[in-house]
Amino acid sequence: MSLVYARLDGVTRQLPLLAVDAPGLYFRAFFGVPEAAARTDAGEPVNAVRGFLDMLAALITRRRPGALICALDYDWRPAWRVELLPTYKAHRLAPDGGEIVPESLSAQIPVLLEVLAALGVPAIGTAGYEADDVLGTIATRQAGPVEVVSGDRDLFQLVDDDHPVRLLYIGRGVAKLDDCDDAAVRARFGVPAAAYADFAALRGDPSDGLPGVPGVGAKTAARLLVRYGDLASLVATLDDPQAGFAAGLRARLTAAHDYLSVAPRVVRVARDVELAAPPVRLPAAPADPQELMKLAARWNLAGSCRRMVDAMARHPEPAAADRDKGVPDDGGSGVEAVEST
Repeated sequence: MSLVYARLDGVTRQLPLLAVDAPGLYFRAFFGVPEAAARTDAGEPVNAVRGFLDMLAALITRRRPGALICALDYDWRPAWRVELLPTYKAHRLAPDGGEIVPESLSAQIPVLLEVLAALGVPAIGTAGYEADDVLGTIATRQAGPVEVVSGDRDLFQLVDDDHPVRLLYIGRGVAKLDDCDDAAVRARFGVPAAAYADFAALRGDPSDGLPGVPGVGAKTAARLLVRYGDLASLVATLDDPQAGFAAGLRARLTAAHDYLSVAPRVVRVARDVELAAPPVRLPAAPADPQELMKLAARWNLAGSCRRMVDAMARHPEPAAADRDKGVPDDGGSGVEAVEST
């Protein structure tokens, strides 16, 4: 993928690709914006759509990316992960086998996707994988800085200072973004980002149905990984009488051997999924202004759509030096598509 440079504060800088965990954001928007405060004239709730668009506009304004893409869950609970660990997200399983999602949120997701398409913001997923896997693949293949936006702790594993990839970890809305590099991950969890999947497997994560090893909390998990390097090395050492494990800890880890043999594969995001190749340049204007106007009027989204359009129009223009770097000057950000190979 071509890189994008812009003149910011008198310095030519490489602009990042902003890769957004769309389900994470629209769930937060739904629960963060009261339904009563965001409805159509007919009374239909649009709080998730309005909140999502406002958060996205704020992100564009604050982060000034050269490119933007939203990742979707085409499979929120992939069969291959469930086969490895049946408890994976089992607590979020609806009686019909789907995910437990409020009905008023489900009705808004198609509306959001229509608005994003009219704006020209790509939203992609792939069969058999979660949005996390889409983000992992994009972050791995992008030839330049990536900022992943999510409130999902599993995505700390994508942080890579060399690539570079940062996680913009969201709390409530986007009012507070933790801009996390590897040092921030180490400070938060006691392990480098590359060890986060093993850390989560050891400690457990109730939000994903990961039981962890009983009696092994965050501090113990971090201490073990710092000492042994990774979970595979730790497990391989359990039978070594010279390893210095306390008897109780050795017993707990040994009893959890079957779980530990599969849990890291469940937690690790895929980085090689097949993706479509939509344009990911951040457009300076909506792709379909007339359709956007119709959607804004139909769903009472005029204010949020206007904030998105304004944010897109204000994003930095590519620096003149881009033409010398092989970046096309086409009136957009000059970013090409995410390659699928």
